[in-house]
Amino acid sequence: MQRFENQTVVVTGGAGGIGSATCRRFAREGARVAVFDRDGEAACRLADAIGAEGGRAAAFACDITGRASVDAALQAAEAALGPVTVLVNNAGWDVFRPFTKTEPAQWEQLIAVNLIGALHMHHAVLPGMVQRRAGRIVNIASDAARVGSSGEAVYAACKAGLVALSKTLAREHARHGITVNVVCPGPTDTALFADYKLGAGNPEKLEEAFIRAIPLGRIGRPDDLPGAIAFFASDDAAYVTGQVLSVSGGLTMAG
Repeated sequence: MQRFENQTVVVTGGAGGIGSATCRRFAREGARVAVFDRDGEAACRLADAIGAEGGRAAAFACDITGRASVDAALQAAEAALGPVTVLVNNAGWDVFRPFTKTEPAQWEQLIAVNLIGALHMHHAVLPGMVQRRAGRIVNIASDAARVGSSGEAVYAACKAGLVALSKTLAREHARHGITVNVVCPGPTDTALFADYKLGAGNPEKLEEAFIRAIPLGRIGRPDDLPGAIAFFASDDAAYVTGQVLSVSGGLTMAG
């Protein structure tokens, strides 16, 4: 029996780099995967690809910054795939700019995607998990939340908020059989990281600096993340909650 057989897993930002790798991993391990993404066409392409690989997945266009969109996508996903047993809050967005060069409108967008969106997802999914007295939530934050990151002040603040939210919900819902844990990627070769490098003005130099600073000597790849995410979502982590794990090649070694 595969680890996630008969389970329904929602992955937000599911069509992106880390998201798509995570969706594929859960599908290979027997899960029914709900691909939530603002880009509905990209979500459909991924769901079709997973189906062609022998897995089961369905796509749902979802803008996590809007509660109505979240509720509609969740209702459709549960009707198609069954009650959600695992939630992976992966969707995120960032810009690279010194804080004093940013504007309030930009802060609002960053907060909406990186924090409010996760609040919507938790608030929508948790009641069902509480009723069933079981569930796994894995939140994808960032090592920027743990140690800071120049040019990412608001993003880091949002991800730090997500870490604090996770620990609080882990305490509130442990008695319901629900665990809440956090995975913090370091620099990872995704479209988000490409945009981050462009914002720095010298992408090649920035990437070289990261590689020199990473003990394992390379930028992360999307496939480096799903193992840690799946661990927290599995029964192997049944006695683990409120924890934060960095997947950064050793760039950060926070206690």
